[in-house]
Amino acid sequence: MTSAEVEALTRLLGQARHIVLGTAADPASRAGGERIAAAWGGLVLATVTWPETAASWLRQARRFAAPEPDVWVVSATSAGWAGMTRRLLLSTSWSPHRTIVTSALAGFPLPGLRGARADGTTWSS
Repeated sequence: MTSAEVEALTRLLGQARHIVLGTAADPASRAGGERIAAAWGGLVLATVTWPETAASWLRQARRFAAPEPDVWVVSATSAGWAGMTRRLLLSTSWSPHRTIVTSALAGFPLPGLRGARADGTTWSS
């Protein structure tokens, strides 16, 4: 994760009072999540980590969605995020419109999702 990406993500967080941070279990995703939280410096209501593959992701999805933050922030790989997204949409009140993702998920095809690329530019779907 580049410094430009971290800066863009913190700009996207705007005036958020609190976030929930979600990461894949791989070291790069977890480190990215920690870096975002440190750069932003605000209140993190929960940090939820999920595996690349799971039977249902239900437990992680409920923990991720339950605190009802201003913004959900995701640092993950496409494979794990695709599974989590399906479960979040089916089983929780989570909203992609209040979710920001890292460059690893740039262009993820989900209406309302926003993110930053490694060069610091942002996108939305």
